[in-house]
Amino acid sequence: RRYGLWFRLRKLLLWLLGMYIAIPFLVKLCPAIQAKLVFLNFVRVPYFIDLKRPQDQGLNHTCNYYLQPEEDVTIGVWHTVPAALWKNARGKDQLWFEEALGSSHPVILYLHGNAGTRGGDHRVELYKVLSSLGYHVVTFDYRGWGDSIGSPSERGMTYDALHVFDWIKARSGDNPVYIWGHSLGTGVATNLVRRLCERETPPDALILESPFTNIREEARSHPFSVATTLSVITLAPFTESFIEEPEHFVKYISCSLLILHAEDDPVVPFHLGKKLYNIAATSRSFRDYKVQFVPFHTDLGYRHKYIYRSPELPRILR
Repeated sequence: RRYGLWFRLRKLLLWLLGMYIAIPFLVKLCPAIQAKLVFLNFVRVPYFIDLKRPQDQGLNHTCNYYLQPEEDVTIGVWHTVPAALWKNARGKDQLWFEEALGSSHPVILYLHGNAGTRGGDHRVELYKVLSSLGYHVVTFDYRGWGDSIGSPSERGMTYDALHVFDWIKARSGDNPVYIWGHSLGTGVATNLVRRLCERETPPDALILESPFTNIREEARSHPFSVATTLSVITLAPFTESFIEEPEHFVKYISCSLLILHAEDDPVVPFHLGKKLYNIAATSRSFRDYKVQFVPFHTDLGYRHKYIYRSPELPRILR
């Protein structure tokens, strides 16, 4: 009996070792698997929520839209108005919400990270905080995420963000428009703002929450990637892309920049956010703009997605 138990245990260990070695090479040989692991768009949490009904998540002053950036692509959008407009927003249709973007309130375009949807718990809580501070918040699910239709891709994510930005600007008049990216969304945000600066229509500011420099440095510390010693090899095909090099694109941005990062972030290491700040702070493109890095001490416990809890956030954004 003891021999049989040892035989089964040894078999299990050999199987785990085989998977440990085989998975990186399998991912490298199949870019589609690699993209899935980076995007995690198939992970839809929280489950069983109706994205057409943001009010079910406590967003009673939010309207759900659907926009079409390209043929055969439809993206789901939430627009939360400032809390001061809450009473006026009750029972109003999409046209009223679109016209409300022209009211005298700034707008934040929020670009979320991988996995989940625009209805993720920590994302909803941030919308509420920003709304209470007097901002319109417009957020969306990239093609292939949530109830958005289309196949996910790096180019597609940036194009979706550009389409929503232009949609906002067509309705917001002279109101300030800020772009806020979180985690993987900081890659989308830096590429988007680079393109906006190239066409001389920059946003009023760029806010990066828990940003990374490039995917290889991020892979060395990510909870998933660290499970294999060959994690960097699996990510080799990602080249010349926003996921690969936000540290490159940030050099071509000409607008104010704010970076927020928690020291105890277990997903995107704190030192990557600091490194990105150092790159931006010494870049000639930022010489006429304010660049600020705000760290959050480990004792606060904000980790990767709870910076919205900071009582200092209103002062920081002002």
